[in-house]
Amino acid sequence: MINLIGAIISGFIIGVLARWLYPGFVDMSWVATILLGIGGSFAAGLITTRGEPGFQRAGCLASVLGAMALIYIGRALHIGM
Repeated sequence: MINLIGAIISGFIIGVLARWLYPGFVDMSWVATILLGIGGSFAAGLITTRGEPGFQRAGCLASVLGAMALIYIGRALHIGM
């Protein structure tokens, strides 16, 4: 249960940082911001471990960059934005 709460809190912080650093206005709800942060952290973790077994959490900077990449992909594909 504590890991879930930690993922929600860190997802929120990373999502807010990604929205703040992304150029232009990003119109999202708070739930979408949390999911963006969690997704960015997951994507960055996959890239930084290069598919090796033993998935590790990515660093904060890599997570924010991963979340910003998700914003870019979402806008390029016109998904929810």
